[in-house]
Amino acid sequence: MDPALSKILIGLAVNISRSDGRIHSATVKTANATKSTVNVEWTEKGITKGKEVDMDELKQLNSDLMQHLQPSCQEKPESAPGHFAAPVSKPSKFGDTGRPNKQFYQMIEEYRETLEKVPMSLSDPVKPHRICVCVRKRPLNKKELAKKEIDVVTIPGNGALLLHEPKQKVDLTKYLENQTFHFDYSFDEDATNDLVYRFTAKPLVKTIFEGGMATCFAYGQTGSGKTHTMGGDFSGKSQNSSKGIYALAAQDVFTLLRQKRYADMDLCPYVTFFEIYNGKVFDLLNKKAKLRVLEDEKQQVNVVGLYEVPVSSVDDVIKMIEKGSACRTSGQTFANASSSRSHAVLQVILRRRNFLHGKFSLVDLAGNERGTDVSNNDRHTIVETAEINRSLLALKECIRSLGQNSEHIPFRMSKLTQVLRDSFIGENSRTCMIAMISPGMNSCEYTLNTLRYESVLPAFEAISQVSEMEERFYEELKVCSFLSSSVLCKHTCSEWVALF
Repeated sequence: MDPALSKILIGLAVNISRSDGRIHSATVKTANATKSTVNVEWTEKGITKGKEVDMDELKQLNSDLMQHLQPSCQEKPESAPGHFAAPVSKPSKFGDTGRPNKQFYQMIEEYRETLEKVPMSLSDPVKPHRICVCVRKRPLNKKELAKKEIDVVTIPGNGALLLHEPKQKVDLTKYLENQTFHFDYSFDEDATNDLVYRFTAKPLVKTIFEGGMATCFAYGQTGSGKTHTMGGDFSGKSQNSSKGIYALAAQDVFTLLRQKRYADMDLCPYVTFFEIYNGKVFDLLNKKAKLRVLEDEKQQVNVVGLYEVPVSSVDDVIKMIEKGSACRTSGQTFANASSSRSHAVLQVILRRRNFLHGKFSLVDLAGNERGTDVSNNDRHTIVETAEINRSLLALKECIRSLGQNSEHIPFRMSKLTQVLRDSFIGENSRTCMIAMISPGMNSCEYTLNTLRYESVLPAFEAISQVSEMEERFYEELKVCSFLSSSVLCKHTCSEWVALF
């Protein structure tokens, strides 16, 4: 295979033949000029699959492939001196003509001009939800702006999100696949932490004063803004912990404690801060002491030895946030030089006469990654990533079961869901999931995976109508997903989140 041709093939949509005779479309991911083969991927029943295809077979199934591609691979003859036409440059409606993927950029901007945007504001009404699922888009960062990356995500408002996925046909024609997702709330790149907090965690605060359990999760690809949202704004490497959902929730807790309605209840606030790393629990407020998780005869889960710090003001809570965040486990990943590799759980606990009255768990989840992104890393990183993905899948199962009012909630599937068991049981429990997404074109596949993860959570009615046969097939897919996360497998959990 011509090396130039192998480069052009990558990203194209082509027809392939399956072992059972079926022919369907797939996307070329890699090409091997030496072996004259290509690796393709496609999605079937929610799971991503792939295979190696011989170039000759590809030509037979895509008869017009070579006639479109071959001229692109041949070198153009040099024009004789004095006989060349200077290219005529047209002024671009959308600015920089030297931008990479300029055609996609113009297509997206033209599409956006047809939309009517209704951005969220602090004056919008807050709707009551037992389970609230939201999405937040971060702005392009400095690294992406330097590369002139394209923003492929649009938030028109009213809980909607549009993903403009760049595609390319066999004849090299470029087009957009505009996919729409719906959530309870959608926040654009201009949304502040205060705005996000008002519609996500703030409505949950009163729950713990009424003897309930509240949980707020931040989920997304590494580098998508989870720690910024939960922990506070960053200025360089320093973080303002007073501007995150952690501190904003604590501030509302102390505001309510001063109200006469609750002041007479003799409620005492405490804070715990711990991380779950590789299936183990560590106390971030007590020198990262390793903790045991036990279940008593009443099926109550207890984190033995977890340090509960009594607090009397928001400043006390902020000090605990800063102390715990400083020793949280992090590491270098494919997408982030300093990525949180553990699930961090800050809990604001109300006790009445030493008995638990209510608990608010604020969870900054570890960044999810595909197994293919760490397949060339060391064994430790592969195991680490597999554990993160496994726990995130378990979390989805628990929230899904909670929304279906299922009698059985599989919280024992991971240490994360086991520790947060009391968030998934009881009538007076409320949950909020905030999906963080990166807007850059190079993050498109990760963003799509995050949106698929989140968009299935509120769709409980549709899920409950699945037949028994489909349910059994779904269970088999889960088993395969767990097996694929084995360290012995080169392609570990390549698209586990696409199960749904």
